[in-house]
Formats: sequence, C-alpha cells, structure tokens
Amino acid sequence: MRELSYEVLVSDGVPREIDLQLPNGDGIVSSPISSTLITGERDAVLVDPPLTHTQIAQVAEGLARSGKRLAFVYVTHGHPDHWFGTATLLERFGDADSVVYATEGTIRQMRSQLESKDKGFAKTFPGVPENTPVLAVPVPTEGFLLEGRVLRAVETGHTDTDDSSVLHVPSIGLVVAGDVVYNGVHLMMLEGGDGGLQAWLDGIDRLAALDPRHVVAGHKKADLPDDPKILDETRQYLRDAIRLLAGKPEPLEFFEEMSKLHGDRLNPGPLWYSALGLLA
Repeated sequence: MRELSYEVLVSDGVPREIDLQLPNGDGIVSSPISSTLITGERDAVLVDPPLTHTQIAQVAEGLARSGKRLAFVYVTHGHPDHWFGTATLLERFGDADSVVYATEGTIRQMRSQLESKDKGFAKTFPGVPENTPVLAVPVPTEGFLLEGRVLRAVETGHTDTDDSSVLHVPSIGLVVAGDVVYNGVHLMMLEGGDGGLQAWLDGIDRLAALDPRHVVAGHKKADLPDDPKILDETRQYLRDAIRLLAGKPEPLEFFEEMSKLHGDRLNPGPLWYSALGLLA
C-alpha cells in the first residue's frame, strides 16, 4: 500500500472592504490561507477550501496538477475563509460519492456564519461565491479512510474561534491544524476575550499530545516549513498577548508592543483589529 503524501496550497490574502486602516494608514488585508491536499494513488482529501474566487482558483490549480479525485473535504472550524470554496471545488473535482466532514460543533458554527453571510464575509471580502451551502456532515468518531489509511478529527475547543478541530493523519505524522496554530503570520485574537486566549493555549496542548512530525497552520508564510516548533511559537505569541493585555494598555500601545516582539510575522491587520476589539 502506497503511503499518503501531502501538499500545502497557500492562497494569497486579499484587500478587505472595511472602514478601518492600520495605524500607518495602510488598508487591511486578509492573511494567506493554507489549504492542505492529502493524496493517495487515486483519491485526495482537501482540508479547508479557501474563500474568494481568486483564492479558490489558486487551490484548483494544485488539485488539477495532482490528477486526483476529490473524495473528501474536511473543515477544521467555522470561519468562512476555511470553507466557503467547498461547493465550487467539489463541482469540478468531486463526484456523487464525495463527502464533506466536520465536527458537529464546527457544523453549528458554519450554519451560523452562513446566516450572517451578507452582513459579514460576503460584505467585506470581494469575490466570495454566491453558492456556499453547508455540505458538511459529522465526521465519524473513529475517523475515515483514505485508501486504507485512517484520518481522525481531534477537537481542540476554543482557539481563534469556538469549536475548533485539527485533522490527524497518524501514518505520516501529520496534523492539519487549522487556526489552532499560525506559522509566521500574526494571530487573529478578536474572539479571545473572557479567557479565550488561555483556552487557546489549552487547545494547543491537545494538538501537542498527538506528537506530530509535521504541523500545517491554517495561515502561514508559504516558504516556511511545517515544523512542530510552531506550537511553541504560537504559545509564546499568546502568552505575550495575555501578559500585555493584563496591563490594560491602549490599543495602539498593545499593537506596537506585539509588533516589536513578533515583527517577523506577516500581516499586522488581524493584530490591529484584535487590539481594537479586546481593548474596547
């Protein structure tokens, strides 16, 4: 039996249409999105299809290049930038037997996001598809098989949003981590109030217990490796944020201090609007 392999398809961030700018006057841009293609000889699993037509086209190029049938899609959490492209990609690369899986908690979040689509992501992100139904069904507790190899969902609770999860592929030591960890990109902490950042640290511990050899972050610099060290890097970012927030700084002070500590990360937009939300 041939071993599974994986490829990370990173689609570029897009300018957001919102009445908010960075402190230096630059516009807000979304972070690059990682969609992970796990392949066997004939079939593939795609984790976290992206959001806009342009991003979906970038992922479609990778799927076409693979030559595989899109047998499964897995969605790690409910944020639309990790699943609105599902129907579009299945139309082209799936068939009647293709299945979309997510945890029950993630499915609840997806339905909630769909209800607010016109006031949320579709309003602030140009190029979101019209057809974005919730196609996911609950992932079996025992996982599912890709050409005889098991893939298992592991719930991580609240991370950058409620009801997050990761997809574990034990045979190759892979964890596709969604937004439980970030890799070289500023974290989106807007939903981290009322103990949410500490809960996020607990979620990283659940991921670490899987002892992965490869960890794919939901948002990453395309040229960085999928090294498990990103667990500790994400932890440090969160601990720095918790420590600074405890002093109740002004949003700009918090933004500047975090930027100094983590200035090598891409895209300060999520850090800025997280600062505004957490310190309102």
